[in-house]
Amino acid sequence: MSCRTRSFARNFWMQPALDGTRVPGTGTLWGGIPWLGFGLRLAGALVWIFAGASKLPDLAGFADQVQRYQVLPGFLVPPAAFILPFFEIFLGVYLAAGLFVRASALAGTVLFAIFLAAQIQALIRGLKLDCGCFGALSKSAVGPWTLLRDMALGVPTFVMLALPARKLSLDSRLFGARDRFAPNS
Repeated sequence: MSCRTRSFARNFWMQPALDGTRVPGTGTLWGGIPWLGFGLRLAGALVWIFAGASKLPDLAGFADQVQRYQVLPGFLVPPAAFILPFFEIFLGVYLAAGLFVRASALAGTVLFAIFLAAQIQALIRGLKLDCGCFGALSKSAVGPWTLLRDMALGVPTFVMLALPARKLSLDSRLFGARDRFAPNS
């Protein structure tokens, strides 16, 4: 990139402050990007909180759904079905608060991969069962639609793993962590 191009890009992304200096992240394009990251982080948080909270009213029914996938030994189904909704809620709360964003996103990405693998194996084995993603609130048979839906719902979590958004986060407040959606931060 030539010196002239770099100078144009640097000046384009920054607006002049009152004293004539340029302020990073206030230009016409980049100024709103941290808010986009914040919105994605909250979207991911809401998915996890909703998924976990929707399973809480009927933990026994959720344990039955987990058993029907036939991937866990019988003695692991009850503890897994009990722990998972609370873990999902905690994951969502951590994302919403912006605390340990990358670690939370990694845990969420691993969970999404496990959920997708469980659904794929159920499809391959010809099992006819409810996906159980949102407990008793949403009854949807495992199929291509549930796979696509879960992949789409996982996008905010995947993005937070690659680019942790820390606008209004405890990560930035407590640890000074950078917001990957903000230029030059």
